[in-house]
Amino acid sequence: MLTKALDDFLKDLAGNKGRADKTIEAYRRDLSPWVGFLEKKYAEMPSSSQNDPLFLRVYLQERSKAGLSNRSLARFLSALSSFQKYLTPYKKYRPYLFRIPKMKYGSDIPKFISQKDAIRLFEQNNSRSDKQSYFYRRDFIMVALLYVTGIRREELAAISLADIDTRQGMITVRGKGNKIRQVPVGDKTLEDLREYLKARKEYASSKNSSSNALFLNRMGERLSVRSVDRMVGKFARGEGIEFTPHTLRHSFATHLLENGADLMLIKEILGHSSLSTTQKYTHVTAETMKKAYRSAHPRSGSSE
Repeated sequence: MLTKALDDFLKDLAGNKGRADKTIEAYRRDLSPWVGFLEKKYAEMPSSSQNDPLFLRVYLQERSKAGLSNRSLARFLSALSSFQKYLTPYKKYRPYLFRIPKMKYGSDIPKFISQKDAIRLFEQNNSRSDKQSYFYRRDFIMVALLYVTGIRREELAAISLADIDTRQGMITVRGKGNKIRQVPVGDKTLEDLREYLKARKEYASSKNSSSNALFLNRMGERLSVRSVDRMVGKFARGEGIEFTPHTLRHSFATHLLENGADLMLIKEILGHSSLSTTQKYTHVTAETMKKAYRSAHPRSGSSE
């Protein structure tokens, strides 16, 4: 019975709540093991034992022993809370409602590249022999846009030609929950983007491609999110720096904050729904300052 309820809940998320496919899949991934666990326990135990808070504690303990981090368990509890709110109006589901404990977890400081490395990255002073190829130009502008706009990898992969306004220097992107926002592109990157668009036009013609995607693969079709990950990582290694699309997003926010940008502005550009999500970057700059202090000040207490 609970399996069907989960399916109905996920359909409700898609149909009535308008949640993105990836979000729905994340809910399914987090909740399916719990539903399976609970249905098995209820089949084994007498009905008088149903709704026992011990079930949830045992489940959390088992998942923890299986290697799930506190962050993953906290995400499961958040998903479970939403699921239970969906079940609450139905009397038949009352045996499946549990008191959900609060769980704290350590928040990792986001990784980012230094401003010095970012400047060096876009100077293109390397000795690579493929600089004139479409693929180098494509990967370079992908990395550039990820860094100068802070957009997510899936947002980058979804950009179409019609989303680009080179005259205004803006790109329209579709974020989580299909929310649309515009992000600014700096003059230097805009110049590079115009050059890329010329190369893209020639490449698309050579492939007889009618795709409206900004970034094309070897078949002349839209580049997938997985390919964005792979191409960005490959480009980074070619430049002697390790980073991912998400590293560049973190770098964008961190460097803006380090240079005095308003936190609310950064929130809007990143497409965060909550300011608390953006505030993690204040911890990044605080850690950077402490690191510089420890290495430079004679009274910092550092033994190095």
